[in-house]
Amino acid sequence: MIDRRFLRSAGVRFAVIYAVLLALSALALTSFIWWSTAGLLDRGTEADILADAQGLSDRWKQAGLPALVLTIEDRLAQNIDGDAVYLLVDEEGRRLAGNLTSWPPRVDQAGPYFELPVQRAGMRTVTRVRRYDIPPNLHLLIGRDVHVRSQLRTLVTDSLLWSLLIVCVMATSGAVLVRNLFKRSLANVSATATAIAAGDLTRRVRLSGRGDELDQLAEVINEMLDRIGRLMEGVRQVSNAIAHDLRTPITRARTRLEDAALHARTPEDLHAAIERAMADLDHIVSIFQALLRIAEIEAGSRRASFVQLDIAPLLSDVAELYEAVVEDRGVTLAIDVSGPLLVHGDGAMLQQAVANLLDNAVKFSPDNGAVGLRARSGPEGVRIEVSDQGPGIPPADRQRATERFFRGETARSTPGSGLGLALVSAVAQLHGGSLRLEDAEPGLRAVLCLPAGGAVDG
Repeated sequence: MIDRRFLRSAGVRFAVIYAVLLALSALALTSFIWWSTAGLLDRGTEADILADAQGLSDRWKQAGLPALVLTIEDRLAQNIDGDAVYLLVDEEGRRLAGNLTSWPPRVDQAGPYFELPVQRAGMRTVTRVRRYDIPPNLHLLIGRDVHVRSQLRTLVTDSLLWSLLIVCVMATSGAVLVRNLFKRSLANVSATATAIAAGDLTRRVRLSGRGDELDQLAEVINEMLDRIGRLMEGVRQVSNAIAHDLRTPITRARTRLEDAALHARTPEDLHAAIERAMADLDHIVSIFQALLRIAEIEAGSRRASFVQLDIAPLLSDVAELYEAVVEDRGVTLAIDVSGPLLVHGDGAMLQQAVANLLDNAVKFSPDNGAVGLRARSGPEGVRIEVSDQGPGIPPADRQRATERFFRGETARSTPGSGLGLALVSAVAQLHGGSLRLEDAEPGLRAVLCLPAGGAVDG
């Protein structure tokens, strides 16, 4: 009983396909060779018979029966090879001319060719003949002795059959070889996948160094595994960051509620403790809302709501909202927005992204510092710059600054969750743009680049 897993094997399927294709190719080749050799012999014999019949027909039409009989006898006398076969009989079957003693019983109709053994000149041989009926009651048999040609045809046919058998054996052997090569080539991938499934994320598919399709597949798989490794590391870091960032406000809220429960003397004290705990919980909720919004943006679910719009008024609205904030901090806000700034996107998301950049700039600006908002439209698209005069971000940390919960040394003492730049980067990527962090000397310059969106309807 054949194992079903063996039949379902991809290696077996490829091997069977290889064997079948090779066998069909060999069959087509041998058929062509047979048609070109053995078939050629038959076609040559039939051409000779037709030419002979045409000549005898013309002779019959010109001079009648005596001339036909004389022509047959002359052709037999001049047939040096001795392979010509003729027989002319009347309606009673009596021989009038030819080198056969009697009419073959099998040749009972005109038209088709017959190959049959006959007795001729005291020898038994094989002939290929055709019957012709001559009105009103004569019958003519014309043929050729094909004994030698039949032997040659048999030899060619046997040789081709043996060749086909050899090819089938080679196809089977080749199929087994192909299956083993296929299995061995995929064994490396299978072993790596098994190790990965068992939890060893450090395993990679070995390259043969030949640069073939299997090496290309191995490189793609290894790149995928590296990407998975980076994502897993990112998940681990995010998990650690979430645990770290949530532990403090949760612990603080619990401590305040516990302290209020034990020591609050008046309803006002209890109410104040509850409000402080609610503020801590609101901070926790804001973190989760930011994470969900980043996930929503990265999933691209908001792209369906994109429209053509001019974001210059939106930037002016955001700057107006932050004017009161910067005044309280003693910070100067310089606005330089030249419209129209035409993009294809979501206005609310772009407003939130610019608001996050302004919030960071104001948060890290020193007292009496300056924050700048500048926006221009050029050949490469819309460029929005938000700059400050704060401590900036060291070059070594700028690549990681857009990671979730990442906070550099200069931001450890400031409030925040480390999700602002991550959200801005997600918005930029969703809109087909980018976020770059540059040195403003002093301070930081955040550059949000968006592709141009064309004309705005209306």
